Amino acid sequence: MSKLLKLLEMSPGGDIDSWVGPASGPAGKRAYGGQFVAQSLAAARHTVDADRPPTNMHLQFLRGGEAGDPVEYTVARVFDGRTAAARRVESRQDGRLLTTATVSFAAELPGPEHGHRPDMPGDPDSLPRTGPAGPAPSMPLDELDIRIADDTSTGEFVRQLWWRATVPLPDDPAVHTLVAAYVTDVYMIDPALQVHGHSMKDRSHRSGTTDSSIWFHRPVRADEWNLLECRSPAAARGRGVVIASLVRADGSIAATLVQEGLIAER
Repeated sequence: MSKLLKLLEMSPGGDIDSWVGPASGPAGKRAYGGQFVAQSLAAARHTVDADRPPTNMHLQFLRGGEAGDPVEYTVARVFDGRTAAARRVESRQDGRLLTTATVSFAAELPGPEHGHRPDMPGDPDSLPRTGPAGPAPSMPLDELDIRIADDTSTGEFVRQLWWRATVPLPDDPAVHTLVAAYVTDVYMIDPALQVHGHSMKDRSHRSGTTDSSIWFHRPVRADEWNLLECRSPAAARGRGVVIASLVRADGSIAATLVQEGLIAER
């Protein structure tokens, strides 16, 4: 099994509706935030019928995690209706609460649809393979192709982050959603610093995600090119907000994301 898929495979915990997510490694490093997003979603998904895909997820980062240790997840069944369900998920290491999340699921219903780009900004195959916007020791970067193009042509900083998994993935749509949730957290708060000529890579500021929200609109194929287009509309009080669209190669918007992050001066 690939390292990426192994990270998303949850094991039953000691109590009902409890799950254990594998460590990402290496030991002594801070755990990657996307691990908590994807594993929290995976834990919640284990308690919901398969015909109800996720519609939205909101996760708060309370403490940093240890990359070399497994993570314990507990799921509370907040609501189960005829077509929808809601879950609350908490993650812990050594009894310390790290994250808390809410996840909503719903059966697909007929209705009006919009959210499609008539054209895409460039060709990812023409870009160099850049990797993430900063060091990511706990990500299996040999199984992910990440290419970044920053655009300031309109006077606004816009990050265009193309990504795809390079390992074989099963056809299960839930797996592709988990991979997308895992990848799209990677240094997404960086545009809030780039607006001011800084970056997470230069470590001029204390930075990190404090809150992450995803609204899932359409299925995504994680083994095909996807665009994460990000911009920061506001920052103040040492915090910045970034909004993003996850766009499939065919121009369909698959998800909308919002993150708040710490960008305080050192």
